[in-house]
Amino acid sequence: MRWRVAAGVLAAAAWAFAAWFLWRSSVPSFDLPKLDPQAFFPPHVLERATHYSRGARLLWLGSTVAKIVALVVFAKYGIRWRRESAAGPIGTGRLLGMLGFALVWAAQLPFDVLEVWWRHRYGQSGSYVDATVGTWAVLGTEFVFLCASLGIVMGFASVRRIGDSWWLFAAPVFIGLTILFAFISPWLLGGRPYHADVRSLERIEHVRHVPVRVLDGFDEPNAFATGLGASRRVFLWAPILEPPFTAREDRFVLAHELGHLAHDHIWRSVGWYALFAFPGTFLLARAARRRGGMSTPEAVPLAILVLVVLQLVQLPAQNAVTRHMEAEADWSALKATHDPAGGRKLFEQFASVTLEDPNPPWWDYVMLENHPTLLQRIEMARYYATSAAQSP
Repeated sequence: MRWRVAAGVLAAAAWAFAAWFLWRSSVPSFDLPKLDPQAFFPPHVLERATHYSRGARLLWLGSTVAKIVALVVFAKYGIRWRRESAAGPIGTGRLLGMLGFALVWAAQLPFDVLEVWWRHRYGQSGSYVDATVGTWAVLGTEFVFLCASLGIVMGFASVRRIGDSWWLFAAPVFIGLTILFAFISPWLLGGRPYHADVRSLERIEHVRHVPVRVLDGFDEPNAFATGLGASRRVFLWAPILEPPFTAREDRFVLAHELGHLAHDHIWRSVGWYALFAFPGTFLLARAARRRGGMSTPEAVPLAILVLVVLQLVQLPAQNAVTRHMEAEADWSALKATHDPAGGRKLFEQFASVTLEDPNPPWWDYVMLENHPTLLQRIEMARYYATSAAQSP
């Protein structure tokens, strides 16, 4: 018993040290000034963004409740479908996973359709076709991933010497697959070359030879950095390069994305995934023991419910981590461009173009926001401008 306690303490200490290491940031410690959103956004923009965001939050709440209720019902009665399968334990587990996947899709479908209607009401893009059936590629990928995940988990759990300790073996596999996907996914996205000057920003941020690609077919302004090692890329959604956004603002966006790569945020995201993968799979294994463990199909409906609940519970921590890295990328962009006015203008544009609420309520901030609020980003830009002006 003592060695188990000692091992638990050692594991907790290692987890805490790893979390501290991943949390480190180049952003200096300072108190941001508290600003009034009405000083930066016109009243009609604030009102429109607030009303739109309020409806989007209610739709998210409804969709989340519907998903949980559907999975509770599935966890209680879904095992009855086992009698219809002669595919063996793992095959039956995959069948039950497919049924759970379909049930979640059906429960969320009304809210997905309502979301498109809500977006259209405020002049935003959205497709009813995508909301109902999505793209076949996305649905197919999700289904294949679900089947593969169940195969990995149930395969380890079926080994006699492993049993309920499958999580010790499955977690590293999932981490490895995450690294593999992060490495290969940029090559699957395509895009056309971005011809504006990138080299000066690369030199400033010490990031060399990073291709920048433009993705067409999107209606919203956005950008992201991804990839590991030789696969590192920056992708710009075409609308970010169009009015009302200017070349000056696009340069800030590019510096922000290069900042993610300069500070190894993709690797850090993998690290955070690894930190949550081990306790998450452990809790999943403990819950599945109520139905005989993950080697039996009976445990699959309950395991899917527990997995979704765990994802919801960890959402505040996940958002906090992502906001932390986004703030560092903003700071990196401010240092690289020395253009706080350009950054501030970019953030102001987002409120009118994407209808993002500049100052959402606290629960929205905790549960839904994976970026600093627009007001926080403006506050950082103003702080940088003030500190730069005071520097000798």
